[in-house]
Amino acid sequence: MQAAVWYAAKDLRVEQMPIPTINDPHEVKVKVAACGICGSDLHEYAAGPIFIPVDKPHPISGEQAPIIMGHEFAGEVVEVGDKVTRVKVGDRVAIEPILSPHQNGAYQMERYNLTPLLGFHGLSGGGGGFSEFTVMGEHMVHKLPDDLSFEQGALVEPAAVALHAVRQSSLKAGDSAAVFGAGPIGLMTIEALKAAGAAQIYAVEVAPSRKAKAEALGAIVVDPQQEDAVAKLQTLSNGGVDVAFEVTGIPAVLNQSLHTTHEGGEVVVVSIWEGEASFQPNDLVIKERTMKGIIAYRHVYPAVMALMQRGYFRAEDMVTQRIPLADIVEEGFEALLSDKAQVKIIVTP
Repeated sequence: MQAAVWYAAKDLRVEQMPIPTINDPHEVKVKVAACGICGSDLHEYAAGPIFIPVDKPHPISGEQAPIIMGHEFAGEVVEVGDKVTRVKVGDRVAIEPILSPHQNGAYQMERYNLTPLLGFHGLSGGGGGFSEFTVMGEHMVHKLPDDLSFEQGALVEPAAVALHAVRQSSLKAGDSAAVFGAGPIGLMTIEALKAAGAAQIYAVEVAPSRKAKAEALGAIVVDPQQEDAVAKLQTLSNGGVDVAFEVTGIPAVLNQSLHTTHEGGEVVVVSIWEGEASFQPNDLVIKERTMKGIIAYRHVYPAVMALMQRGYFRAEDMVTQRIPLADIVEEGFEALLSDKAQVKIIVTP
């Protein structure tokens, strides 16, 4: 089968690989139908490794680089182990790619995304969605409702990040929020905020196409290249927003998001970082603000799919390009690095 294999930063190769086999009675083989390129994938391609194990095998997958990439995907079940009960052959599924201790087809930790052994199928070995077939434990598959497409299924993973971020925040119905960065996760955070009942949603973005998408989703857009974003948001929100979501991984933006909140406000850091960032702790202390981070998601896939059935996180709002696996380097990763008009690129094997 064809698969996109990461060897090192800027070294991703589409190669012929063996079709994986089921080796555990609780495993499921999936024929991949659609896989999105994630911001985490882009970080690994541009400046990795971050999650990709290179010096020793990942303790759960048992693999290290080179590894098959792709963790935002959906497909069809084509084979199941003898003890699988969650799905059957022919089921359409969205994949929850978290690698966390598991046993007998279930995660062992309640907060399984916080394990010290955290990894991701498609980032930490064990196979991935940038391939024709892949095998994972049944605890990682969720049946897709009949009215959701495979492409919509590939968006469940990034939507889960956004929904988890909003759920972990202090935001209440009627509150105000600012989202810094209107890429895929930022746009989906806007959607999650709408679903949570935010009364005012602001988006800070510089790319024209992403500004347009944020505005179309109902956000009030501020361009930091045209005006002082902090001052503008303080004015628009009458003294600061209740919660700011940082979704860029840019150090200066972390400080902007902090100063955009009012006294007692909150900053939620969603992005994965390539390097360090600094801020003045007094900006937290004197204003009694809080700052928290989130990683991935837990127990939200069913809720995401239910919201999708109600019209949230629509593929037509997020997907800007569809490409074959053979073109993933130039038309996928390189396009995302060079063209900020792109939002979500969907790859089909």
